[in-house]
Amino acid sequence: MTMSDQQTFLRDAMRRLNLTRDHFSDRIGVRKRALDTWLLPETSSEFRVMPDIVSKFVGEILDGELHHPASTQSVYSNKAGSPLREQIAYNGRPQLLSVGQFSRDSLEQLFRITDIMQPIARRQKVTRILEGAVLANLFFEASTRTRISFGAAFCRLGGSVCDTTGFTFSSMTKGESIYDTSRVISGYADALVVRHPEQGAVDEFARATNIPVINGGDGPGEHPSQAILDLYTIQREFSRLGKLVDGAHIVMVGDLKYGRTVHSLIKLLALYRNLRFTLVAPSTLEMPAHILERIARGGHVVEQSTSLAQGLKGADIVYATRIQKERFADEAIEGYTPDFQINQALIDSTCSADTIVMHPLPRDGRPGANDLSTDLNHDPRLAIFRQTDNGIPVRMAIFATLLGVENQVQHSMRDAGWRSPRHVGPDDAAFDGVA
Repeated sequence: MTMSDQQTFLRDAMRRLNLTRDHFSDRIGVRKRALDTWLLPETSSEFRVMPDIVSKFVGEILDGELHHPASTQSVYSNKAGSPLREQIAYNGRPQLLSVGQFSRDSLEQLFRITDIMQPIARRQKVTRILEGAVLANLFFEASTRTRISFGAAFCRLGGSVCDTTGFTFSSMTKGESIYDTSRVISGYADALVVRHPEQGAVDEFARATNIPVINGGDGPGEHPSQAILDLYTIQREFSRLGKLVDGAHIVMVGDLKYGRTVHSLIKLLALYRNLRFTLVAPSTLEMPAHILERIARGGHVVEQSTSLAQGLKGADIVYATRIQKERFADEAIEGYTPDFQINQALIDSTCSADTIVMHPLPRDGRPGANDLSTDLNHDPRLAIFRQTDNGIPVRMAIFATLLGVENQVQHSMRDAGWRSPRHVGPDDAAFDGVA
């Protein structure tokens, strides 16, 4: 077992057994400190190789739990003979349009593939598993992070990328239909990522082709890959803090009416158990009623508030969003005052040392903006850059799954031929990179 295999194996075991690090170390009879050293990046001076006897024992526990699922809290169950791309298929095709395609089990399987991608995403390993494949990034709406993240993920798997941005440079300005555009580009590329300002438009692209199509955001609808990377980030942060997603208190703040990231994320989180959601927004920007009804049916507690200071109390996760001004027609933004800014003073006065602060970005960092303040940049609770970094391995896992090569990646990796920094940013937290 290689070092990266060791970390993937242990993280996967904790997820399958639904155990925190403390409980997992008790279950396998080792000190938590020893477990922590096995989970450290191999570049750490404190990293240690897990003894073979421990690996064997963990494997026996997992085999036993899979044969006796009733005796455990395990949430992992790979449907025998059914590849993940078939489990999450959209109308029988390997496409990703909605988080509704996922069960909790299939999410856990995708996260295991994501773990395998981490050494590649962190520039330690390289693979050419998608050599010769071409991705068409069709972004009819402004994007920086999502477009480049998808492109980088495809390139790190060995593929190449063709980009188009905006309607100006598209034949749609000449009256070409979505169907024709999709069918034509499908003859040029092996996968499509589409972002479009109209809800449901990506679905039209998908219906016109059999190649993988990924929804990169459709108006106020959904943003499935963002929600998946957000949930993956929450799991990694909770693993470090000894928490489980089950039973967590999630606070969502900002534009909950038009913010597609929160629409997708809250649906994924609803697959877990006994969550408490506090939704903080002006009355004009509240979460749509149909989403609230869906969450409530899952047995979760949902609270709505217009007071940020009250809503943040006891939060495990604070997920901030910006105002989606581009979605407004003739509506006025009422009630969104400077009191909605999440800043250092507010977090210090209302949240614990273990609270994690997230944001899908971009954030409005200008002085006086009612968004996530830049004065939190040096606070280790701010996870926004760990969040964006996780977007690469998550999207790599999505591509590998939809293109059917996920089982080949581990055997295709070789060492990177260049030197990369241990921490990408000079202000990254000391624990950044720890499992």
